[in-house]
Amino acid sequence: MKKLILPFLILLLPVVLIAQTPVINGVVTDRETHLPLAGVTVAFLPGKRTVLTNEAGRFSHKTDHAFTAISFSTIGYEGRHLPIGQFKNGQTVQLNTRHTQLKDVIISADASNPYKAITEMDIKMRGVANSQEVLRMVPGLFIGQHQGGGKAEQIFLRGFDNDHGTDVSLNVDGMPINLVSHAHGQGYADTHFIIPELIEGTTFNKGPYHAAKGNLATGGAVDFHTANTITQNLFKTEVGQYGTFRVLGMLNLLGAEAIEKQQSWYAASEYNYTDSYFDHSQRFNRYNFFTKYHGKLSPNNTLSLTASTLYSSWLASGQIPENAVEEGLIGFYGAIDPNEGGVTSRTNFNAQLLSTLNKGGLLKNQFYYSRYHLDLISNFTFFLNDPVNGDQIRQREGRNLLGTNSSYVQENYLGKTKITTQFGISTQFNATQNSELSHTKDHYTLLDSIKLGDIRELHVGAYLSETFKFNEQFSLNAGLRFDQFYYQYQNKFDGDTTLQGRGTYKANNNTVSPKLNFYYQPGVNTQFYLSMGKGFHSNDTRGVVAVNGLQTLPAAYGIDVGTVFKPFDNLLINLALWSMYLQNEYVYGGDGGSVEFSGKTRRFGVDFSSRYSPLPALFFDVDVNYARARATEEPIGMDYIPLAPVFTSTGGITYHQKRGFNGSLRYRYLSDRPGNEDYSLTAQGYFVNDLVFNYTKRRYEIGLTVNNIFNVKWKETQFETETRLLHEPVPVNGIAFTPGTKMAAKLSLTYFFK
Repeated sequence: MKKLILPFLILLLPVVLIAQTPVINGVVTDRETHLPLAGVTVAFLPGKRTVLTNEAGRFSHKTDHAFTAISFSTIGYEGRHLPIGQFKNGQTVQLNTRHTQLKDVIISADASNPYKAITEMDIKMRGVANSQEVLRMVPGLFIGQHQGGGKAEQIFLRGFDNDHGTDVSLNVDGMPINLVSHAHGQGYADTHFIIPELIEGTTFNKGPYHAAKGNLATGGAVDFHTANTITQNLFKTEVGQYGTFRVLGMLNLLGAEAIEKQQSWYAASEYNYTDSYFDHSQRFNRYNFFTKYHGKLSPNNTLSLTASTLYSSWLASGQIPENAVEEGLIGFYGAIDPNEGGVTSRTNFNAQLLSTLNKGGLLKNQFYYSRYHLDLISNFTFFLNDPVNGDQIRQREGRNLLGTNSSYVQENYLGKTKITTQFGISTQFNATQNSELSHTKDHYTLLDSIKLGDIRELHVGAYLSETFKFNEQFSLNAGLRFDQFYYQYQNKFDGDTTLQGRGTYKANNNTVSPKLNFYYQPGVNTQFYLSMGKGFHSNDTRGVVAVNGLQTLPAAYGIDVGTVFKPFDNLLINLALWSMYLQNEYVYGGDGGSVEFSGKTRRFGVDFSSRYSPLPALFFDVDVNYARARATEEPIGMDYIPLAPVFTSTGGITYHQKRGFNGSLRYRYLSDRPGNEDYSLTAQGYFVNDLVFNYTKRRYEIGLTVNNIFNVKWKETQFETETRLLHEPVPVNGIAFTPGTKMAAKLSLTYFFK
């Protein structure tokens, strides 16, 4: 390990004694909102020299060659071209919004995220129906709901069954969505507290290649970004089949004068209800409230404050055995125990301060706090273990989550080489009260305890990243990350068989993760990249203390080779070959209250994405993904990884204009995949189509959404499960599933006002 780390330490030494060189700099903002624009491509002409604006909208470039003009371009804005004589060093350049066009996508030598262009295009062209749809915008990422709309979705990505978030990191405005050591599973990521209309952008990465991403970011990471301001107020109502309705309001709380001063404060609230398409009413309720202040405290300091709260309750039909449907005991949309369900809530506070320092450095400090509660009733095996009372379980916890993130970015030059130094440190503390797994009857009648205790988990992470842009064609990024975990579990249950009675159990562990990325741009429309790195995911405190912290941060080693290119102005393609090896994996099984070990695994695959726009308002997209996942220590034929996605594809046609008719027709396809280790059981695939149609005017919008327009019967989630029904003399091992939605139409009316 020392031989591996030493070269990275030498490479990552911060460059602090670099001579200052003359630079040209400025700020780019939105003309209407006056807010800074990040990721704008600033090109110095003639030639191919480009830079990107940072989070504060600022750019700088070493003046080591003659140029006659500067151009500014980004997706969703009109480009600007300024002769050098019309640009004053340090000035603010304002851009006007316009209809999103694929020709505005620029493949920049500065772009270290090969998915940046695809992400920005998709969210602006396709819009956001709900926060789960944004997850589906990640090429190759599939989700499934298997116990009512109030529970976090199951996530699939790159050959991983992530359960509810074990190998994918989700964040919103820098605050973690994942909850570690959760009552229902490690990394549980419930995104339902996000109001979809407030999502302004999203950023995603695949693989463990970015030093700023640590715990859980093995398969990938997705970051949501809420809007800093809203340009108009709105009131929206939705009414649909199966007793579905929703109301939403968004309101600016400051006037036009505040916008001129780069001050914004707005609030939004939504209420959802549905009986859903199951035979038994879901009685699903969800209430969300969100408010955000964003404003300049001084020319160099910007403060963002957000607060939000979620409350949700529901009943669920749960997972039903295939044999019960085949024997006609229940229908495809029926239930064995229709009284499953739960109650959940989450209240968040998030503060971020962005500061631009005198020499151009960017300092960001963040503090966040969440209060969370879950009470979940499930019954997966029915009468397998208790033929009299049934096998109903209750999972419950209350949680306080608080944390900090601090980062600093500085750009300098060493000769003609541009060096971007970034380092950061983060802390996250989780404290749960009465994390519980119990055997119950009739929801709340306690029959037996399985787990009961309080969890304390502290995670401290630090990283250093250096990006060397040697010229307009070649750049290199190297990163090093260190993560330290401290675990404590106060066991309150004498019968816990994984521990030695009541008392306090402690453990700690740490890991070092090197990263290395190469970017080569032979032409203005083509980029090749090679990414290598080590990642990890942590494991549940209750499992870690049971083995005294040993081998509970399994390493994940990954490599990607890919390209992003635009053969024409209206065609964008991304292609990647990837491979990942997992050292081993300990995962706390919340449903069973025990630690499971899956051994060494290897995955490799191909990702292909294409975006094509034959006309400015017409947009085609397709994503095709293949993954092969195997356990390396098992004999051939017994080495399948249950539920690992193999072949997936999504795509659609979108017609998008600012006014008038808009619409899209989309599909998603998930192939058959192994249901267990020897593939004797099959998790059946599906092909589902959805339709969205809108008519938009200045003051109103009328919309129609139809999910599953061909009304196919499909299974959204599937699991190998040993069950026994009340009438069955012996258990049955087979597939238990949750049916996907029937054809469901929903009408919406939105009114816009100032």
